[in-house]
Amino acid sequence: MDIVLAALGGFVLDVLLGDPPWLPWPHPVVVMGRGIAWLEPRLRAAFPATDRGELAAGGVLAALLPLGTLLAAGGGLWLAGLVHPALKFGLEVLLCWQALALRDLTKESRLVYQALTAGTLDRARAAVGRIVGRDTAALSADGVARAAVETVAENFSDGVVAPLCYMLLGGAPLALCYKAVNTMDSMVGYRNERYLYFGRAAARLDDGANYLPARLAALLLVASATLTGGDARGAWRIWRRDRRQHPSPNSAQCEAAVAGALGVRLAGPAFYFGRLCEKPTIGDDTRPIAPADILRANRMAWVAGVLCLALLCAARAALAGLL
Repeated sequence: MDIVLAALGGFVLDVLLGDPPWLPWPHPVVVMGRGIAWLEPRLRAAFPATDRGELAAGGVLAALLPLGTLLAAGGGLWLAGLVHPALKFGLEVLLCWQALALRDLTKESRLVYQALTAGTLDRARAAVGRIVGRDTAALSADGVARAAVETVAENFSDGVVAPLCYMLLGGAPLALCYKAVNTMDSMVGYRNERYLYFGRAAARLDDGANYLPARLAALLLVASATLTGGDARGAWRIWRRDRRQHPSPNSAQCEAAVAGALGVRLAGPAFYFGRLCEKPTIGDDTRPIAPADILRANRMAWVAGVLCLALLCAARAALAGLL
């Protein structure tokens, strides 16, 4: 039951505070990023500069960072428990909070909406560039809005549903272990010349870790469409039709649900690091995408996040009662 209460406390803190800049400690994802940046050149140097060598080096990274995160978080909670159970519980609440990103996801995307409606296109491009990995310097206003909606959809799974799934399964240590996997993928899981082999293990690990959470997230978004004035039938139809329209087995799951609920087309070709990446489109082009669709996607994410928390907490509590 402590895990359920810690997850509830962490979710409430995320809703109220997000990731405030005044915290006296660095965010765990920042620490993970620094760890990856420190390990990468050292692991590359330790293995031959061949395809197999890079695969091996990347495999070591994919093992070290999640395992190290799991041990560090679990060890910290164990030490806190030796002092007092209340200290352990309080620390777990804080770690659960740091594993979630619902408020910041919707906050940052809302800044894109504000830039599109009350600012300049350059300001909107800069705002969306903070939350997407694609090149944004040449995006049109529609392209900016589309990118913002896509990132809300995709990161709803990575930043909310998946952490909650692992949190309710194994507490804050497992949730942060997942965040380590996800952070590795975001930093080295690219299919470019530098990371094609070195980042392969991280990318495959992230695919596996997100497989079930991404599908749960998509179904929660379909459900949330009913409660937020979206087209739930369209969300279900497009999800079933387009959920595999991406090289990743997970990325199109939530995008398809959101595209169907809003009645817009998402994805398609985009530039990454100056190179055009041809990707299939998701959804039907029934109307032009609009800045207000960012707010609609945010409302879906908020409602689906609450549904996810309630569902997983109930499942954990029921399981604990049965055991």
